[in-house]
Amino acid sequence: MSDSLHLACPHCLAINRVATARLADASRCGKCKQPLFTGAPLELTSANYSALVERSELPVVVDFWAGWCGPCKMMAPIFAQTAAVLEPRIRFAKLDSEAEPALAGRFGIRSIPMLIVFKEGHEIARQAGLMQGSQLKRWLEPHLV
Repeated sequence: MSDSLHLACPHCLAINRVATARLADASRCGKCKQPLFTGAPLELTSANYSALVERSELPVVVDFWAGWCGPCKMMAPIFAQTAAVLEPRIRFAKLDSEAEPALAGRFGIRSIPMLIVFKEGHEIARQAGLMQGSQLKRWLEPHLV
């Protein structure tokens, strides 16, 4: 593993280089000075997807969801709680498949909730359906930095 990672600021989308050993040290963006990690899932859109997922060397787990989906609503607090525990070893993001149908379609999302782990924009794992917190942590363990 490299001694540093490139990742985008969730606020201004500037790419930052962060020492891997210092990820948990309340890293701040070199451009806007905002925290690089919030402990909560980020909202993905077509405008920020490239910076936050494709240009990030830190793995990103994306929850594809929709507001009408009951299991998605049940998954939301589990996903948020897991983000608070595992970040900054992996970034958490949510993509509303109804608000961003082209982006969801790009990944062939046919059932939700759908979780996909990306590394430098490439899909490395996929899991459909509702998971409990312990299941989610166990599933993400091999992908943590």
